[in-house]
Amino acid sequence: MKKRKILFLGETYRADAITWTNGLKDFGDFEIISWELKTPCGTFMNRILRIFEFQFSIFKIKKIIKVEQPDMVIAERTTSYGFLAALCGVQPVVIAQQGRTDLWPENSPLYPFKKAIQNYAFKKATLIHAWGPVMTVSMVEANVDMDKVMVLPKGIDLKKFGNRNTAKSDTICAIVTRSLLPEYRHDIILKAFAILNQKGINFVLTIVGDGTELHGLKKLAKKLNIENKVRFMGRIPNTELPKLLQDSNVYISMPTTEGVSASLFEAMATLCYPIVTDIAGNQSWIQHRKNGQLITVDDYKMLAEELIWSFKNEEHRNKAIVSNRKFIEEHADYNTNMAIIASKYHELINTAKK
Repeated sequence: MKKRKILFLGETYRADAITWTNGLKDFGDFEIISWELKTPCGTFMNRILRIFEFQFSIFKIKKIIKVEQPDMVIAERTTSYGFLAALCGVQPVVIAQQGRTDLWPENSPLYPFKKAIQNYAFKKATLIHAWGPVMTVSMVEANVDMDKVMVLPKGIDLKKFGNRNTAKSDTICAIVTRSLLPEYRHDIILKAFAILNQKGINFVLTIVGDGTELHGLKKLAKKLNIENKVRFMGRIPNTELPKLLQDSNVYISMPTTEGVSASLFEAMATLCYPIVTDIAGNQSWIQHRKNGQLITVDDYKMLAEELIWSFKNEEHRNKAIVSNRKFIEEHADYNTNMAIIASKYHELINTAKK
């Protein structure tokens, strides 16, 4: 029997996209073809070129559709690839919001334009993914037909991210796995650990990932006299991440905004105690001093205090990490959730063909 074909519009190198498309191959037996903008993000000139490329990209996409004849189109981000999917003329169309809102930054001069194309994408989509409850808030505000919305995370592979932890119990072995970009506030984390260092508290801080802030963060660690206790791992293969998490007992993430964090789920699965910012995207999963800790954005002194509190309260931590693993098994299992999503796509295709 001929495999059903899906055209994916989005950045294929992103971990989120890989999880999504691989899950559809594994659990839906779909063939995946893809298209993405070729101009990289980054410099101001690149952003201009990318907008120019975006304007003419629908013609390239329609050419691919004519040749490949996909059974459906799926796309990430409601304000870019999602809009192109809505324009392409194929049904069904599935789009996924990537953050708490895709209308970001809110002070952007392109905001009204983004809002208009997002509304069009929402209207034309057959199904809209909200990878977590926090994403539905902006959808309701945009008057989306919530009957079209599936609220379900893609989940994580619980075989890879197993429920064992080998971290030393007498040392804070903390890990950060977010990209080294300004919005993830790694400087706040370093300042908090400088306070711990001044108090003579033993720790090892592992920072995984790469980004524009790397050089500045290394300089800051040196200035704070903690460079010997901070390991900058750089970008690593995803296969190495589970072991690093299992060698850590605290997971830290201090972003200013959050959608649904696969990094948080991975940490919870590997029995890392989560300390994250007190924002809507994290409040969906973490309750303060119940199954983790919530920190006011940019408050490094509070982060230091809460790290010390968690270190002193080992019984609380142990109870929380067991509870978190159970939650992930029940609500964020990749095998279960991607099977549900793949089945839904087959159902949408069957309905469209009638």
